[in-house]
Amino acid sequence: MLVYLAGPLFSEAERSFNEALAGKLEDRGFRVFLPQRDGVERDKAPYDAMRPEERRLAMFELDETKIMESDIFLFVLEGRVPDEGACVELGIAHAHRRLEGARRLIAGLHTDTRATFLGSKLNPMVRVPLDRIAEDEATLLRILEGRLAGREP
Repeated sequence: MLVYLAGPLFSEAERSFNEALAGKLEDRGFRVFLPQRDGVERDKAPYDAMRPEERRLAMFELDETKIMESDIFLFVLEGRVPDEGACVELGIAHAHRRLEGARRLIAGLHTDTRATFLGSKLNPMVRVPLDRIAEDEATLLRILEGRLAGREP
């Protein structure tokens, strides 16, 4: 079962968290596409030889393909506002599921207690496409393990 792990990946703390979460999922039998590790990176061949515009297109196309191949789209929602690139990825995952009838679980992990909107932690354009939101890692792992075992729709 393939998990596309979306979220912020620009600070050392964000990358470390994502790597650790991906490792926990892989230890439980999931395959994980982690863009910071498995995707297009400026200093990895063959992308290091590309012009910036070519690299951006390659990044978009690879990520889009992996999102559409995924069984689970997992959005790490940490931060004052969700990562804008991951928001676009969420839109792709949701639209693909609606248009193609994909059986993809769209889940989020949101441990951050800050709220952006009165009465809600998330913008409705982010909240509504999410089937499930876990407020801690243990709950998230239970949700995803349920999906792996066929108990989670």
